[in-house]
Amino acid sequence: MTKQLTSATLLQMSKDDLEILFDSSPPGPIPNGVANGTALIIPGTTFTPAIAEFINLFAWQGKIFDASKSALVNRISVFGLDAILAQVYKDESWVDGKECIVLDYSKTSFVAHWIRDEIRLVGEGLYLGTVFWEKERLIFFALQF
Repeated sequence: MTKQLTSATLLQMSKDDLEILFDSSPPGPIPNGVANGTALIIPGTTFTPAIAEFINLFAWQGKIFDASKSALVNRISVFGLDAILAQVYKDESWVDGKECIVLDYSKTSFVAHWIRDEIRLVGEGLYLGTVFWEKERLIFFALQF
């Protein structure tokens, strides 16, 4: 785990680098509290930071974890709404079979029931996540606590 990593650092990494970082990182503890989110779309390109900023302004700002309830809600929209509940627990990753923290929407959300996120700790208060649509790996994201 590299402690000097930040969300800004992750924005500069390629898809292959993000995959290696995710695969080589521990799950860390189930987080608690507010996390600022950064979408890592088209990683390793000059478009990644602009896309992340646009998504952060108009769609998704991060997540609020409640470790005592093994749950989270997403911070979404320009109005800062808290919505789209997920169950949070440790389990085997769909990527490599090693332990990760799963953000499971299958039983808690009508609009996102086909989504599963997995996160691992990559720096101090920094988690790298990957999003699955059913079993297809789609994108990466960062959560900074």
